[in-house]
Amino acid sequence: MPANAILIVAACFALVLLTFAVAMRMLAARVAEMRAKRIHPQAVATSAQIAARLENSQAADNFRNLFETPVLFYALSAVALATGHTPDWLVYGAWLYVALRALHSWIQCSYNKVMHRFRAYLAGFALLVVLWISFFVTLLARGPL
Repeated sequence: MPANAILIVAACFALVLLTFAVAMRMLAARVAEMRAKRIHPQAVATSAQIAARLENSQAADNFRNLFETPVLFYALSAVALATGHTPDWLVYGAWLYVALRALHSWIQCSYNKVMHRFRAYLAGFALLVVLWISFFVTLLARGPL
């Protein structure tokens, strides 16, 4: 497997690890809040009940975010690997995207300043759009496989 392919897989793995870390933070926050408020687990069996009973939703909100636009990142990575088109700029872009998602998660799971979080999200989203367009254009320019 070419080095760039390995680096793209590693970027995907890093994003998966971030998702696992946020999931653990969400679990810890929910358990702590439920214990502090003496909430029985069955009392928060649905998302509506969770919203009504639990106040600390930052990690849960971020966990959901990690299944939105990152899906397009995973898809781009899979297509790049399947086509064997993994140029250097795609590797750098992949790692920058992961860094921006990590920044977004850190902001949302910590001090949660909306405009800071929005800037990190917007930068990551814009980068993802540029990566997809650039990938498609350069793949077409490369010609038949």
